[in-house]
Amino acid sequence: MAYSISYAGSFKKDYKRLKKRNLPVEELEEALRILSETGTLPDTYNPHKLSGRYAGKWECHIGGRNSDWLMVWEQNDTELTLLMLRTGSHADIY
Repeated sequence: MAYSISYAGSFKKDYKRLKKRNLPVEELEEALRILSETGTLPDTYNPHKLSGRYAGKWECHIGGRNSDWLMVWEQNDTELTLLMLRTGSHADIY
């Protein structure tokens, strides 16, 4: 069963910034596709739960485990929903 995705205003703004930086947004779109279809991401994305400001939310690394390009989202496995919160570098998000 596929997850439905919604986007916070902050995510939309981040996405526009990434496009201006000429980052390969196709990599982000591929991660979104996988996540919406399966509810999980492969280990190469290093998906993990966060603490602190984003406690209970999820983060992954777009472009591989050592990449500084992050995606942060909230996931509800009961309702099969994903709320995309932020995407960008550590400096952009934190």
